Amino acid sequence: MFSLFLVVHICTGVICLISGIFAFSSKKKKGRHSVSGEIYHGSYVFVFVTALIMSVIHWQESHYLFYIALFSYGLALWGYVAVKRKWTNWLGSHIGGMLGSYIGIVTATLVVNVHRIPVMNELPVLIYWFLPTMIGTPIIFKVGQKYKPRKRLH
Repeated sequence: MFSLFLVVHICTGVICLISGIFAFSSKKKKGRHSVSGEIYHGSYVFVFVTALIMSVIHWQESHYLFYIALFSYGLALWGYVAVKRKWTNWLGSHIGGMLGSYIGIVTATLVVNVHRIPVMNELPVLIYWFLPTMIGTPIIFKVGQKYKPRKRLH
């Protein structure tokens, strides 16, 4: 049973990583951006659920995945709901939530798999816990500034 969850987790994780690239590299309007964003969020739901299940099954070895899953999907959900509900500062919440969740899935992917990657596996794994955040956070701020509402001059 664990193997089935793992296969679903890996497949939907790959879909998240690819659709996320399409979403943040396309024009921010209906079409390619919104379709790839829906695919990203839908896939993330499966990544989230399977991560929770697998981390509970192998709690001793994988309890950290439970917390990464909660936090990173929480960000994805925050960003997704923000764009659907259009609350105050919804765009900032959408950008921060979606890009933050992408940092989460990249971090989890690296931490779980870096020991299999030649050259990268020679560095301490702690680097891969922080590197995606160190690279991604300035990107979130830069994108947030780009789409920040402009004050009108009268």
